[in-house]
Formats: sequence, C-alpha cells, structure tokens
Amino acid sequence: LDYMNKKEPHSIAFLGNIVELWERLAERNVKVDLGSDQTSLHNPWAGGYYPAGLTYDEANEMMATDPEEFKVKVQESLRRQVKAINTLTERGMYFFDYGNAFLLEAGRAGADVMKNDGTFKYPSYVQDIMGPMCFDYGFGPFRWVCTSSKPEDLELTDNIAMQVLEEIAATAPLEITQQMRDNIRWIKEARQNNLVVGSQARILYADCEGRTKIAAAFNEAVKKGTISAPVVLGRDHHDVSGTDSPFRETSNIYDGSQFTADMAIQNVIGDAFRGATWVSIHNGGGVGWGEVINGGFGMVLDGTEDADRRLRMMLHWDVNNGIARRSWARNEGAVFSIKRAMETNPNLVVTIPSFADDALINNIFETE
Repeated sequence: LDYMNKKEPHSIAFLGNIVELWERLAERNVKVDLGSDQTSLHNPWAGGYYPAGLTYDEANEMMATDPEEFKVKVQESLRRQVKAINTLTERGMYFFDYGNAFLLEAGRAGADVMKNDGTFKYPSYVQDIMGPMCFDYGFGPFRWVCTSSKPEDLELTDNIAMQVLEEIAATAPLEITQQMRDNIRWIKEARQNNLVVGSQARILYADCEGRTKIAAAFNEAVKKGTISAPVVLGRDHHDVSGTDSPFRETSNIYDGSQFTADMAIQNVIGDAFRGATWVSIHNGGGVGWGEVINGGFGMVLDGTEDADRRLRMMLHWDVNNGIARRSWARNEGAVFSIKRAMETNPNLVVTIPSFADDALINNIFETE
C-alpha cells in the first residue's frame, strides 16, 4: 500500500496460499486494478492447486491417502477464491483468466463464475488482450537459440533483431505501430534485464514480416561468420497458429470453430512440408489434457541458401495459416492482416469472409 500511495512500481513475492491473500485484500478493501490466476488447474488433483486450509505437507499427504477428500478441499478452496475475486471486481478490479483452466475448474466446483447465458463472466486474456492486439495481427512469441552458447552471439542477434524491427516500424501501418514500438523496446532492454537462464536464447513478439526478415538476417550473419554457429528458430505453442484451445489461444474466435483442432494439425503438417528441421504435435499444453492441441517446430539456420529458402516458405505459412483462420471468424484485425499479406505475396490467395448484419440474419429465423 505504501508503494501504491507513492505511485512507485514494485514487485512483491508472497509465500503462502493465494486464496488467503485474495480474501485479505477483499477484507481490507484494498484497491486492486488488475487480477488473474496462474495456478496449474489443468492438473487440479495432483499438485496443480494447493487448497487453502491445508499446509503444503498436509495437502501432499491427502493427495496420496485420500484423493476424494482432497478433491473436496480443492473445490471448497476454489469457491472461496472466486468469492473474494468477485468482491474485488465489484469494486472495480479487472480480472482475466489466464487460460489455465481456472474458470473451468471453478465452474465445475460450483463457484459463481457463470453468466446467465452459460458463458464465463470473466474473459480469458486472449479474448480481451492477446487475441485482438497480437494474434489477429500475426504477432506472437518468436524464439531463437544460439547453438554456440556464447553470450556475445546472443547480443549480436539482439542487435540484428532490433535493427530489423526499427526498419519495419518506419513504414508500418498505424494498426500495428504500437506493437512495433513495444517489441523494439523489449529487445532493446532484454539484455540489461538479464533474462537468460540456460541456453543463450531469446523470445520476441513479431509478426510474419518481422520473423522472416529477422531469420533471414540471422542466416546471413551465420553465413558470413558474424554469428559463430547456427541459430535455431522456434516459437511458443501459445501463438497465432500453433494451438487450438477454446479456453485460451482460440478463445477470441466466435464463429463456433474455437472447439475444433484443425488449425494446429494443419500448421504442423504445413511447417513440415515447407522445410522445418523438426515439428511436434502435442496435447494439453498449459490448459489440460483433452482441452487443447499444440504444435511446434524447430528450424536450424546454418547460413546456407537452402536455409534461406526454407525459412521464407515455412514462416510465411506458420503465421498466415492462423491469421486466415482468425479472419474467417471475422476478426477485424485478422481481416486487415490477411489482406496485407496477400498484397505482399500475390501467390497467397485467401477467401475473405462476408460481413452480415446480425439483426438481418436473426430476422430470417424469427417465426411469427
């Protein structure tokens, strides 16, 4: 509260049960602007969520010796947590679901998280933030790893990526100007924020143009020996095209297709055909078994002409496949982006959806 009064940014780590913290914030009438939950509720009965009222050791013992009672405790705790969250949102807090099955499991526990129409009262952050701001425009978590394990190579890639983004930003349309500024600031400050925890790797939000030009510049630098060893490209499965999940990645698709898993499958097959070094398809990532299909890839940039050819083919598909699907759901940002992609590459032909007035369509089915 002292930092809030001084309007100074400050991070505080809380060691304890988050439910008790939510309740304390509500009891003390603390003003909370933003709230979310990142407990691993895709695995609620085996350590993904530790219920309030039990110590860590007590919870572990109950999981093993009395799993049915443990389930009861988890659901009681979820109801308590939601009650506190609802109190804070009534006072002005914006709460969003992370896509970690929090609302899903809270709803199953009987907590007050549903609207009268059967949908959740709180959005996933993809619905309100990531989808319309990033995914619909093709921006997602692009990754690379310097196989040399040299910090100086990672610094070179940071500088290359920053230069590429600054060149693109100079002529970028207004619709993506803010995203470009944010991503340039991120890559400028990445090194000083000391984000490397293992391999010399970086993550950077970029669209199709950014990913392709950055990758091509990396490949050229490897060819010239500026970067001392190959660079491996990848991305998070949490991306424009890589994942089908109605509770997270495709939650801002409202044409009914958010429950299908065709995009992730098509994406991974297309990446394989177009030159990825390896691909993967998996289930459950971040959301829970049976609730999500994820796909990913790896591509080695070894400085060859073949790598340059493959990166251009594969990255074009990897991003625009998802933009096309989102445009068919009539997401305005995605329609803008796929039209722009077709202008850039005349070989790309995507059917643009028709827009109809909802009242007109509803009127067709009305009966007297």
